[in-house]
Amino acid sequence: MISHMDQEEELWFSHLRAYREKSESVLSSSCAAEDGIVSKKEKNPHQGIPGPAELEVLLSELSKENNSQSPAQDPVIPQRSEKVQRPLEKRQSRVMLRGKSFRKLPDVTQQRNSSVRRLMICGDCGKSFRVRSNLIQHRRIHTGEKPFSCTECGGRFRQRSHLTQHQRMHTGERPYECSECGKGFSVSSKLLRHQVIHTGEKPFRCAECGKSFCGNSQLVQHRRVHSGERPYTCSSCGSSFSLSSALARHRRVHSGEKPYGCGECGKSFSQSSELVKHRRVHSGEKPYKCSECGKGFTVSSALIQHRRFHAGERPYGCSECGKSCTVSSQLIQHRRFHTGERPFECAECGKSFLWRSALLRHRRVHSGERPYACTDCGDSFRQSAHLTQHRRTHTGERPYACADCGRGFAVSSALLRHRRVHRAARP
Repeated sequence: MISHMDQEEELWFSHLRAYREKSESVLSSSCAAEDGIVSKKEKNPHQGIPGPAELEVLLSELSKENNSQSPAQDPVIPQRSEKVQRPLEKRQSRVMLRGKSFRKLPDVTQQRNSSVRRLMICGDCGKSFRVRSNLIQHRRIHTGEKPFSCTECGGRFRQRSHLTQHQRMHTGERPYECSECGKGFSVSSKLLRHQVIHTGEKPFRCAECGKSFCGNSQLVQHRRVHSGERPYTCSSCGSSFSLSSALARHRRVHSGEKPYGCGECGKSFSQSSELVKHRRVHSGEKPYKCSECGKGFTVSSALIQHRRFHAGERPYGCSECGKSCTVSSQLIQHRRFHTGERPFECAECGKSFLWRSALLRHRRVHSGERPYACTDCGDSFRQSAHLTQHRRTHTGERPYACADCGRGFAVSSALLRHRRVHRAARP
């Protein structure tokens, strides 16, 4: 009797193995047909085990075979426990075979399909996503689609959240406020970076030079200085960049896009930071003050450069003539004197210039543009420096003083001319 029962169980498991092979072949072909979906291989101890409905069919077939082979014995009928009638989600169900209990598993095909749909893959770069909406947003990087448009300046964005952040530039809204100093920010990430100033925490350290950073992303970007890696390449001209944001700004050179417009004078800029700096021309704001002499600057980089005059620091030296400069851009411009290079050419008259800023100022001669207006008398000027000098006629400010006689001048060129008087008087 025991031997006969063992034979029945062996026959049951042979049916089970045959079903497993069949289900795996069907499942693999269905997985291959999925479009844009990838599944990681996971070890599953129940892989290939039939679901509840299939198990009943197998047991029923086994029962019929047992009846045909042993008509004198009681028929083998699979018995469900009472728990099987309850929902599968709440507890396991079991089936009985010859007094032995077997665990009843949920449908394997359904389990496998839910696992398959976890990751969605980008057909262009292979990056995977768990949420379809994230994949849709990512694909816009490859297609260049920017469906969200700013009603103020016409700037376009790939994501609605980016448009929301951009609109705060027009409204001046700064909803994220620092609890320590009260400074407001338009984006939460900028607040997080700012808060590190108060804590002084810089947990991410460069193994090459020992420099520390507030965030891991800043460290990753910094490492490219040592490695020389420039993973972001412009498809139009082949220029490469270490930051994706730098590539995005560069692309506007080719497209001519200037999405950031000034509400005062209508001038537009390709970068939001340029608009912020430009607004200080209208407001006269100079938030960066020198602790040595009290001189104010509209941008922090100008203050850093100015401090080198007090320190006598000139870290950038020319290999041709040995002349040293306080900033790297001055050295680049200086080298053009040796090479004779004038890379910036006017499309109107063909005149070329050493610097981009000189070309921009020159273009205003052709266009007649005078974007810098005096708020006191209404006079307008082509250059901001000319407006600064003009304002001194209203304020009476004379910041350039002669060391010999103490006489003050509104512009530095007037002081240089005055000094010749003292030099000529000396024996």
